[in-house]
This record gives sequence, structure tokens and C-alpha cells, in this order.
Amino acid sequence: MSLSAPARRLRAAARSALHAPSVFNSQPWSWRINGDTLLLYADRSRQLHSIDPDGRLLMISCGAALHHARTALAADGWSAEVECLPGAGHPDLLARIRLGAAVPPGPRTRRTAGAIRRRRTDRRPFGDRAVPENLLTRLRRCVELEGAYLHVVRQDQVPALAVACEHAAGAEHEDPAYLADLDRWTDRPAWRGDGVPAGTAVRPALRRVPVRDFAPGGTAGLVTGTGVDKGAAYVILFGSADQPGDLLRAGEALSALLLLATAEGLASATLSEAVEVSWPRLLLRDLLSGLGEPYLAVRLGYRVSGQPVPATPRRFPAEAIKVVAPRSG
Repeated sequence: MSLSAPARRLRAAARSALHAPSVFNSQPWSWRINGDTLLLYADRSRQLHSIDPDGRLLMISCGAALHHARTALAADGWSAEVECLPGAGHPDLLARIRLGAAVPPGPRTRRTAGAIRRRRTDRRPFGDRAVPENLLTRLRRCVELEGAYLHVVRQDQVPALAVACEHAAGAEHEDPAYLADLDRWTDRPAWRGDGVPAGTAVRPALRRVPVRDFAPGGTAGLVTGTGVDKGAAYVILFGSADQPGDLLRAGEALSALLLLATAEGLASATLSEAVEVSWPRLLLRDLLSGLGEPYLAVRLGYRVSGQPVPATPRRFPAEAIKVVAPRSG
């Protein structure tokens, strides 16, 4: 099908958005190009009901894809006119994007977009080098520009975060539904282009804050190395509410956070476990002093190992991006 120039730019942006982070790398979205409009839909068939029964993490994942698309368009020299949750009668239609004015991209925009394909979730321990305060301030500001907030976990709060993640992991491993979801999303055929392969999982080790075991009883592809997360910074992404619009903005803020962190040479890994179980989520809310609703936590730091993290698989564009044929007159 022949596409107009705007539609081709929108398709390129949707392809870039396939690299967005998502819970269990489920990539729970689909894109539809209708004329000169790009539509973002939630794909409920990819929802992990054991840990995300309300679709909160699904919405955050879709928000990250939306921000990736916006970032790609900006690097291509175009502003984006975005209408979020445009149809009350279509709950799975999350956003409508049209090209705005041409805006030449600056160095910062190009640098951020360049991080899209380089970003990796690194579950290995980070080194002793501390994340600078001025960089944490910049990360906080970029999150706030997307309509969310960032709390930097104080050193005296890290044990509480560790307890929250450990308690959540213990509860989930007692849940047969969770174990079924874990098996489903870590034992995917390569052609599916999604899920968390063992090659990106890390072998269990003592950590300041535990990370999810994506290869229980199996062989994780990454060794823990010599780092012990001494210099790691832990942050909590949060907002004032957790309605669909709030969660979509949270995903955009998460994307902005991770892309800036990558551009600045930081490694990162999300820690969603503590918001997946009710009691640990309350504990995270206490860490925020009741200021808002926690969306998820993120670990940031500097790598010790020079071994690159394998890229997680991505779906074929033809599967996730559909072009709607124009109606004949």
C-alpha cells in the first residue's frame, strides 16, 4: 500500500516504539495507521493477570511506547499533536497522534532518540561509583516534564525497599498463576519476538535490593560479577493518582527517565515487584510520605562488567503495526 509522507513518518515512529520497555517484555500495545493519524491501542491479550489484574503496568508500558514514538518524531524533525484517551466508547484506544509543525531537532533531542536502541535492562549489580546528585536532579526534572514525580530513595530507606521487593517475590512464588505467567513469558519461541529470555536473566546473588529471578531452576545467561550495587541509586516513580491517564503519563515519564539515563551512561533496571502485591505497595507509599501513588521503582548505576547485555527480542513491525486501507469514495 502506498503511504503518504506523514504516514511514513508515523510508521517509522511506531517502529522505534517497539523498543520501549514493558512488563515482562510483553509489549502490550498495537499501532494502527489510519490516513495521516497514528493510533495507539492496548493489547489486552498480553496482560499479565497474575501481577497486573487492573492493567496498571500494561498502561505504563503503553505510555512508554507513546513517549518513544514522540521522541522518534522529534528527532525526525516533527512535533506531535497527541490526544490521550480520545474515545470514551473505545477503552483500548489510548492515544491519537498527528504530525504537528516541523521543528529542527537539537543535539539533546537527537541524543535522547539515539538512546532508544541502546537502552537495555541490566539486572546485574552495579559498581561502587555513585550516581551524581546533579544527574539525579536532571532525571527528576525530565520526569516532571512528563507529568509525574521522582523520589530518590534515601540510604536509610533502602532496607525498606529491599523488604518490599523480597516480600513481593516470596508472595508471588507461592502463587501458581504467577508461576504460570513466569513460565509463559520466559519460555517463548524466538520467532515470537517478546518475553524475557534466559540470556538476559542474572544468576541469583546477595543484593542490596533483590531483583526478580527470571530463570528459576534454569540457567541465567548473565553472571553477577564483582559489583554489589554500592553506588546504585534507587528511585520511585509516582504520581497523584492511578487513573488511566495518570498511568499513561507515568509510562511516558518512565521512558523519558530511562532514555536520559542511557544517554548519560547509566545502566538501569525497573523493579515493579513491589507494586504488584498490596502490602509492599503500601510500604512504597510510606516511603513517599503519603505524597502520591507509587508506579514502580528503578535501579540506576554504573556497570562493572564490560560484557554487553543481550538485546531482548522485539516483535516484527508487521505484527504490531497495521495500516488501515483508506475507504474508496
